[in-house]
Amino acid sequence: MPHSFDVDVTAAVLRHMNGDHTDDNLLIARAFSASDGGEITDAVMTGFDGDGGRWDVTRDGITSELKVAWPGGPISDRPAVRREVVAIYDAACERLGIEPRPHD
Repeated sequence: MPHSFDVDVTAAVLRHMNGDHTDDNLLIARAFSASDGGEITDAVMTGFDGDGGRWDVTRDGITSELKVAWPGGPISDRPAVRREVVAIYDAACERLGIEPRPHD
């Protein structure tokens, strides 16, 4: 069973991703969603657990859920969430042939 994060941790991560990284959410959705036509116009991170992150992805007005496993494998602490979201972002850039921005 995947690790569940505290409600406050989850809320803080989602607030940060959906407030400060909307473009990254869209990039991740475009890189990891099935290529079934239509342009992805919106992506919102809706949750995560020890196995990976979840996004609601909108394509052609239809919203579906996207699950992406953490590249480094299962996690169980808050610092690992940031590390793995950054790793997903980097993998998305690689898939789409985009130069990733530097990470602080």
